[in-house]
Amino acid sequence: MDHEELPDYAPAIDLFPQFADELFQMVSAELAGLTDEQLDFESDRWGWSQWSIRRNLSHMASGDFRWFWQRWRQELFPNGLPNGDEIDRLLDSPHDRRLDENLYWEIDVLLAKLRQALDFTWEILEGESVGSCRSREIEANNSGMWVDLMNAGYRGIRLNDSDPTKLYITLEATFRHRYFEYITHLYNIQRLKRAQGLTAVAQIPMEGYLALPGWDLSEP
Repeated sequence: MDHEELPDYAPAIDLFPQFADELFQMVSAELAGLTDEQLDFESDRWGWSQWSIRRNLSHMASGDFRWFWQRWRQELFPNGLPNGDEIDRLLDSPHDRRLDENLYWEIDVLLAKLRQALDFTWEILEGESVGSCRSREIEANNSGMWVDLMNAGYRGIRLNDSDPTKLYITLEATFRHRYFEYITHLYNIQRLKRAQGLTAVAQIPMEGYLALPGWDLSEP
């Protein structure tokens, strides 16, 4: 069944089954056997090569917590969580949109945090329905690629009529954004591998941000 045809009473996991295991398997397979030198390769030749493979992974591991805990906290967890302080400590980092590299650097540690983040996201999906994902929304800054996604036909994004600097995004749109972020950074990891003469492993669908007009798909 196409996602657009899913009834409101259907479980939200039907919208994004990739969060169960597929995304983690794709990432872990792509990183298998890489040396520290390969993981830490960076270059100023391309925009996408300024973050190493390791730093792309750190960004991915923090992203679900940054979105669903920090931005959606009041909607999803009005009473907090027993491990809320632990998540706050995890996100207390001096690095932009990445985990603290002094604490989370080794690749097995970062993969464990990625697994934790995906499990956290899956638990949210298990508690929601298709209808709730499409009706619950938060206000966000009109920045990034939200308008481009909306113009590309993706649902769950609407402009704030009185404030052009703001827009509204549904829970469904947020999950979709996170999925697109995963495959986008996985694609960056593959390009970083190819720049080092290594072979990519995962088959990445060219959708979401990767399919937007003007997106940088340059190759080494």
